[in-house]
Amino acid sequence: MNAPWKPQGARDGFAAFVCDDQTLDRVRSAAITLGFAPEKCVRGGLRSAIQALAVSTSPAILLVDLSDCADPVNEIQGLAEVCEPGTVVVALGQVNDVRLYRTLLASGLHDYLLKPAMADQLAEALASARAVLSAPRSGGAEGERPHAAIAVIGTRGGVGASTIAASLAWSSGTLDATGTALLDLDVHFGTAALAFDLEPGRGLADAIENPGRIDGLFIERAMSRVNANLAILSSEAPLSTALATDGTAFVRLLEEFRTSFARTVIDLPRGVMINFPQVLANVGTIVLVTELTLAGARDAIRMLAWLRAHAPAAQPVVVANRTGPGTGEIGRSEFETTIEGKIAHLVPLDPKAAATAAKQGQCLAEAARGSKTGAALAALQATIDAACAGDDGDGALVLRDPTGAPVGKAKFDLKALLGRARPGAKVAAS
Repeated sequence: MNAPWKPQGARDGFAAFVCDDQTLDRVRSAAITLGFAPEKCVRGGLRSAIQALAVSTSPAILLVDLSDCADPVNEIQGLAEVCEPGTVVVALGQVNDVRLYRTLLASGLHDYLLKPAMADQLAEALASARAVLSAPRSGGAEGERPHAAIAVIGTRGGVGASTIAASLAWSSGTLDATGTALLDLDVHFGTAALAFDLEPGRGLADAIENPGRIDGLFIERAMSRVNANLAILSSEAPLSTALATDGTAFVRLLEEFRTSFARTVIDLPRGVMINFPQVLANVGTIVLVTELTLAGARDAIRMLAWLRAHAPAAQPVVVANRTGPGTGEIGRSEFETTIEGKIAHLVPLDPKAAATAAKQGQCLAEAARGSKTGAALAALQATIDAACAGDDGDGALVLRDPTGAPVGKAKFDLKALLGRARPGAKVAAS
């Protein structure tokens, strides 16, 4: 069952709409047995249920009486339009027809009980519905599909982290044919959908406002498909909308992605990273995108130190974007000396490919195929594939050079950096 989410209150565990008093008493008795609130059982059949759920949040378990329906198969579709994803529906009816039973179950109902139904039958059906809600979402550790999560973070705004994230997701989903999700956590200014000329929808904003509705069906309906192997969850929430979250929605989305995709690419804004470090809990690789500037070096040092403390199991890959003659304030060697680590890849600036990508609704990796920029992005994808295949096993944050060999860890020495870049400049005490 699925419908647009309506933000009227928290989701109840159970509700029932029953046509006659005798059945209502039995349903209330069964509800009490299972610990449900009996006051959530009311008089009314399918039409009453549709009217009520059209203006309120669906319960987790819904029992509805079809006795007042002339055509239950067709009329049940009205319920599907107002029920949210994940609602488990049990129906009661007076028609004893195996074809009707099979059709109703095929339409998404959990069970169909013939009236008169006794209290113990009702309790058994509701207990079965509750078991469906509490059952593990995957088949257990043995059946769990392998999954890799990659976060792409910019050292500063405007360095092209979103461009790199979209390119990695496209390469994974399209070239490697790996089931891939691209999650853009910039709720108000996300560009992931824009990069592929798609409508972002409200799925991410809805997930943040009500994490409880996140499940496999929600993911399927909320995400925009680029192709058979690549889906995007992005948002362009109105600037007047303040979305308050404790990060639960982000974690639940990533949990669902683990069961639905082989790889997740997260376009992670710095503010979200700092406020919700739990997003990085299961991330194996972090692509840190920077430019060869003084501010980029400074913030790369700070972010690498932060990642050592908050995501020690993740492997960082430092990428310098938009490089080339006349594009950087400092050279590669000086940048690497400053962070005491290697830049894994240089992605050259290619204004022509960037313009083509924007005009044709393509990511940069697709528009720049055959160019130096495309080759650099392909090499980065190869590094990500290798990183996803294994780690060092000791949980340490390790900087790597392009060959994959670990190098020293960065230290924050802003005074030395400023002294080298601007001789004679005054430095405020930290």
